[in-house]
Amino acid sequence: MHVHYRVSLFVRAALMVVTVAVISWVGGCRKKEAVNTAATAVPVMVTEAVSMNVPIELREIGAVEAYNTVSVTARVSGQLMKVGFREGDEVNEGDLLFQIDPRPYEAALLQAQANLERDHAALAKAETDIVRYKDLVQKDYVTKQEYDLVVSTAAESKATVKADSALVRNAQLNLEYCGIRAPIAGRTGNLHVKEGNLITANSSSPLVTLNQVVPVYVTFAIPEQQLSEVRRRASAGTLSVWAVIPTDTTRVFEGKLTFIDNTVNPTTGTIMLKGTFPNKDKALWPGQYVQVGLVLGNHLNATVIPLVAVQSSQDKNFIYVVAPGDTVQMRPIVEGPVYDGKVVVEKGVTPGERVVTDGQLMLRPGSRVMIRSALTEDEQGGQNQ
Repeated sequence: MHVHYRVSLFVRAALMVVTVAVISWVGGCRKKEAVNTAATAVPVMVTEAVSMNVPIELREIGAVEAYNTVSVTARVSGQLMKVGFREGDEVNEGDLLFQIDPRPYEAALLQAQANLERDHAALAKAETDIVRYKDLVQKDYVTKQEYDLVVSTAAESKATVKADSALVRNAQLNLEYCGIRAPIAGRTGNLHVKEGNLITANSSSPLVTLNQVVPVYVTFAIPEQQLSEVRRRASAGTLSVWAVIPTDTTRVFEGKLTFIDNTVNPTTGTIMLKGTFPNKDKALWPGQYVQVGLVLGNHLNATVIPLVAVQSSQDKNFIYVVAPGDTVQMRPIVEGPVYDGKVVVEKGVTPGERVVTDGQLMLRPGSRVMIRSALTEDEQGGQNQ
């Protein structure tokens, strides 16, 4: 009995040792499997495809153009006595820009007025003679020839008075032209003449150029193939135009399409369009280049994903979609227009599905992924290396 008891204890102890060993081996295998599974998961960033209304746009490079430009020249010659502004000033319509010495034109006006008064007196005498001679010719005190001469003299005097009146009006205009006023409200440019200089009437070189920048035009060109669509949509209502200054993309300026040129440029195959912008803060400047978007309409309830999610192969574009179980599927897509860093997907993904936006180079169809929200500093450093 004693020996049998010892053998039983030995067997039990051996069984316990074997059991512990098996349990340890199984647990180790499971841990190793979990570690291997985690190690093979590719870290990626994902985002959901969304449904949204996306503008249908034509994007081009455009140039800002003054709404109105006037080259100011003198209508009379003379010495420039005064400049009423500083270069770059804003002026209002009717403001005095230049003052030419008016004294020669004042004298010319006085002389013209004196001639008019003299000839008015001559006309009055001639009309009196007509009345007097008419009575005399009826009484045969004067001949018909003498009467006709008086009538002719009166007619000449009347024509002379009209000519004198025209000369007076011309002298008045010349005197008015001595003060050169702004024909439009705008900003003055470079001044080409200084006070004290003699200036010539109707010179080919302007004294100054005024640009009206409130409102302002933005001019751009589109391919002629798109003209029919633009005209069709413009006939249904006014089309919106936006503009962005390349050095300040945070500000978007809103305008309206107001002009479609009547001729396609045969050299470039494009047609010129203009948008009118209020430009109340005068941020858009004539001659400045801007990015322009002509809004033709909207894609309603379009499926949209970030543009960075799209990958390219030799024959197609595709994306990686995260399936249940955190594995990925490679799906070819049919792309629509690109808008603000996003792309419309017409076929290949539905709203709510998760698409990979970072880490695609390590993926294959069926790869397991580990989703992360952002790169850590260590991961960024590793990728940069």
